Amino acid sequence: MNDPKKVLENTVNRCREKNIIIPTYEEMAHPEKIPQGIKDELREIGLWDLHSRNLFRITWKNEPVKFGGEYGEVNFLEIPSELSGVKARIMILIGKYFPTGSHKVGATFGPLVEKLVRGAFDPTRQMALWPSTGNYCRGGAYVSYLLASPSIAVLPEGMSRERFEWLKKIGAEIHATPGSESNVKEVYDKTFELKRERPDEIVVLNQFDEIGNAIWHYVCTGQAIEEVYKSQKDDDQRLAALFLTQGSTGTLGSADYLREKFPLLKVCAGEALQCPTLLYNGYGAHRIEGIGDKHVPWIHNLKNMDMVAGIDDECCMRIVRLFNEPEGIEFLKSRGIPDESVKKLELMGISSIANLAGAIKMAKYYEMNKNDMVFTIATDSMELYQSRLQELRKEQGDYTDKQAAIDFESCLMSLTTDHMQELSYWDKKRIHNLKYFTWVEQLGKDVEELDKQWYDENYWKEKYLSYTEWDSLIREFNEKTGLLEKY
Repeated sequence: MNDPKKVLENTVNRCREKNIIIPTYEEMAHPEKIPQGIKDELREIGLWDLHSRNLFRITWKNEPVKFGGEYGEVNFLEIPSELSGVKARIMILIGKYFPTGSHKVGATFGPLVEKLVRGAFDPTRQMALWPSTGNYCRGGAYVSYLLASPSIAVLPEGMSRERFEWLKKIGAEIHATPGSESNVKEVYDKTFELKRERPDEIVVLNQFDEIGNAIWHYVCTGQAIEEVYKSQKDDDQRLAALFLTQGSTGTLGSADYLREKFPLLKVCAGEALQCPTLLYNGYGAHRIEGIGDKHVPWIHNLKNMDMVAGIDDECCMRIVRLFNEPEGIEFLKSRGIPDESVKKLELMGISSIANLAGAIKMAKYYEMNKNDMVFTIATDSMELYQSRLQELRKEQGDYTDKQAAIDFESCLMSLTTDHMQELSYWDKKRIHNLKYFTWVEQLGKDVEELDKQWYDENYWKEKYLSYTEWDSLIREFNEKTGLLEKY
């Protein structure tokens, strides 16, 4: 068995050798607290560069530039009512301005770093395995590289070409599994196979299981949403609703933070209508890259949900073309949507468009008005999906003004409140109980802990607040490397 003290010593030496300093959660949520010397160094580093100082760019507050940026306010986009068709204000946090172009670097930070700083992962002889359907393994491979920890990416072969090209470039060991977005089981099967073959070498960091994923969003995303709300609201406006698709459920960790601050907040977990696990205990395949399927993540706090909703992937793919094809852009401008807003629509990738659709449906369902603010997240941008646009052009032909008008009316203005369910106590417990079949029967989780998630009022709060202990360990770790002294 590994000696944690020896492992920690190895890790400290590796980080000292590689000039690696680890940010705290407090610094990622409030980058103004980052030492000025580190900020000065970042002026010479690109946003996507494979440089360890970019650990300090795992924040919603990066200046939106490709090179040398500092920090500012939270990056967000407000959707004009001419585009949403609702009176409520829809606010979207923008993930493009993270390293790798997606906020998933935050989701992967906690699972790896908390093990590094307590001597549970040895980067000198172990590899971090990131099972994923996309951005999580990209974020994991990136954070692993910055922390001088070898990585393995396991993801479906049907994911976008850009993902595989980038993973190869970064030097990750790549395993492509059968299927596409909804084929999570096949990803698991390959993960277990690799773990059996190399038990001492591989450490599996499963986004659906690792609380560090949700903790990052509890601290950083939750506070970012609160800051945008407070800076943008008028006197009578409420933080009324939060809509997020259930991928790994990490982003929904922000809902636990916001519920503490805004008890009347409505929270909806969305999923692809073509694979309606939460909504109908269903299954299937879909095209909304970035959200998970066919199971309920271990880290999902179902008691904190008010609603579940299905989002049609066909509408999402049609909106992709509406927002990104020249004819679609011109049509939107002709409908009086401000040029500045139209230019920013490329900041939303496919799952981000699903989040927008869900936010609109939620505003309609609850008959929200101008005094309501609805929040959601743009995990990534269309920069990561250009091959999907090319595929759509090849399959469907040129995009026309007529098609733009059809898509605008049917997929935005006429979005309905079908396939939405408000959750009673027993509805929530029904979904929570689905965890048993994946996590207890198949993956060996403790049924007592499953019950504790539901019945223990302090379970989730204690989990989320463990970040304060992790911050203390990070500070101690940085002291041991001695690298912060010059700052």
